[in-house]
Amino acid sequence: MATKNKKTATKKVSKTIKDVAIKANEIALKSTEGVVLETLKVAEQWQGVTHKAIKGGLKVAAKQQDLFFDTLETAKGQLLKGFKRSKVLFSKN
Repeated sequence: MATKNKKTATKKVSKTIKDVAIKANEIALKSTEGVVLETLKVAEQWQGVTHKAIKGGLKVAAKQQDLFFDTLETAKGQLLKGFKRSKVLFSKN
């Protein structure tokens, strides 16, 4: 009789342990799924922010490049004009 009670108790404990493990596994899966979904949502938002930053950065870089070349053109024109003036001044002497 004692052996039968031990087997029954062991089966009950095993079933309880199994049920607890299954429940813990379900909770872990739900939590993990929630974390993954939230991470994907946040990553998607950051991707949009990054896209805007890169797009804006490229516009700024293009404007800076245009400004740089315009400045070079202006400096070139001033140098040529100054060279012509100095050539005229020194050629008369």
